[in-house]
Amino acid sequence: MLKKLVNDLHVSKVDGLAKTFQRTGRVGFWVQVVMGAFPVILMLYVFTFSGSVTGPRQGLPIVSYLTGINLLLLVFVVFWFSRYPGVGRKIADPATRPSEGTVTRTVWTGLIASSLGIIFSILVMLIEVSQMLFYFLATPQGGVPTFQTTPTSLGGSWVSAVDFASLMALVMVLAAEVLATVFGLWLLFRTTHTYESLED
Repeated sequence: MLKKLVNDLHVSKVDGLAKTFQRTGRVGFWVQVVMGAFPVILMLYVFTFSGSVTGPRQGLPIVSYLTGINLLLLVFVVFWFSRYPGVGRKIADPATRPSEGTVTRTVWTGLIASSLGIIFSILVMLIEVSQMLFYFLATPQGGVPTFQTTPTSLGGSWVSAVDFASLMALVMVLAAEVLATVFGLWLLFRTTHTYESLED
């Protein structure tokens, strides 16, 4: 009787973990798709009405590379979250249930990718904001023009709405990556907690 009760508790914990993976995988996937699509839509809107995605200000070339890497990481994390419902189905089936190490490695891969995305987003935002701050500090303190027609030591560049739309897109990507990290940490906690209780 006691053995049956313990066995039922283990089955319910495993079922709970499987449902958590399925639910978190679906929610995380769609949240990241929506939050990742918003910057793309925003930049398409800006490009449609301004004719340029970069704006009048010439940015640093490294920003383009970091942004590209960041977007590739976001695509990878979205793809990785699409795998979590399948992992949940495997956990629910005793015949195909993966070991704790396999599940933990799967979650850690997503966590590392989303953490790298956060680091790249923060780096790009720091570079962009620093460059805009430099432009604003180089202008006279009586007022900050958003449009310069006379060449200056900065080459006649100005800060435009495109620059702020770019920062808004980066903030949305960063928010998606932070949510992916939170979901990944939740899955890691649930995985280690469930498998530890199965060993008892």
